[in-house]
Amino acid sequence: MLTKEMTVGQVLRSYPQTVQVFLELGMHCLGCPSSTMESIEGAALTHGQNADDLVAKLNKVIANA
Repeated sequence: MLTKEMTVGQVLRSYPQTVQVFLELGMHCLGCPSSTMESIEGAALTHGQNADDLVAKLNKVIANA
């Protein structure tokens, strides 16, 4: 189960199927060094998203894999 404290990089490395969730929410710079070290919560705030909603979407994708 993912938490909002995890980094985007951790999530992408462990669960590559989550890429689509990030892209659908306008988080297109997933490969840049700063974004991969940023927490899910930080990335959500940067992109005007609710961190809890983002984590829920990511966990749903992982559960359905």
